[in-house]
Amino acid sequence: MPAVRHAAVQGLFYPAAQRELREQVEAFLRDGAGDAVEAHPRPKLLVAPHAGYVYSGPIAASAYALLRRPDATPIRRVVLLGPAHRVWVNGLAAPQADAFQTPLGRISIDREMLERIADLPQVIRSDRAHAQEHSLEVHLPFLQATLGDFTLVPLVVGDTDGAAVAQVLERLWGGDETLIVVSSDLSHYLPYAKARLADKATVQRILRFDAGLTPHEACGSEAINGALLAARRHGLHPRLLDLRNSGDTAGDHDRVVGYGAIAFEA
Repeated sequence: MPAVRHAAVQGLFYPAAQRELREQVEAFLRDGAGDAVEAHPRPKLLVAPHAGYVYSGPIAASAYALLRRPDATPIRRVVLLGPAHRVWVNGLAAPQADAFQTPLGRISIDREMLERIADLPQVIRSDRAHAQEHSLEVHLPFLQATLGDFTLVPLVVGDTDGAAVAQVLERLWGGDETLIVVSSDLSHYLPYAKARLADKATVQRILRFDAGLTPHEACGSEAINGALLAARRHGLHPRLLDLRNSGDTAGDHDRVVGYGAIAFEA
């Protein structure tokens, strides 16, 4: 029997019931599609937030809605990077598990791709790093709804730097069949007005390929820094899709968390 990493935050960050979850995700995607999805190439790389859906779901959906392109090469593999919140990680942690489970079904881990990075000193294997980590899990239902069948390369990013992340991404880059997703929220617990200014400045740095972000600016800063190095090397162009915070969606204005969605296109 395959070893399965079961959902840890269903019923907390998103609905645990399959039908309710699918309906909520589809509603977010309809609202996030906009009028110009087909005016741009399908993204190779996405930066999207990882909070509870009531807070960040609309912002994440603005990124995932871009993946529904019947005219494009099907995406068969997703490389998903998110910051460690629960367990200290030295480097980047890949799972031992064979599959990840959500209420929408099971996703197979791409063992072949994990073997490509197994010799890198910054890559470790740890199911413990993945077991309770929400930064990857909350993206999976969006990916399942938009892509259907795909394999997953999930990496929890801990104590490392952008150059080490970029080295991993180079080996996993692939072609049009491979999508890279970086999971990150922006500022944390600032008053609404200060958060808006801080997050705008952070996003401008990302759009300029400034790979010197800190965790104070984005909790997934090192994954973003590595992605920026790789994206620039491959000639991708960033495009801001949405920038809001929890005060705009479902929270108060006293202490907010920032959320941004950015697409990197050829």
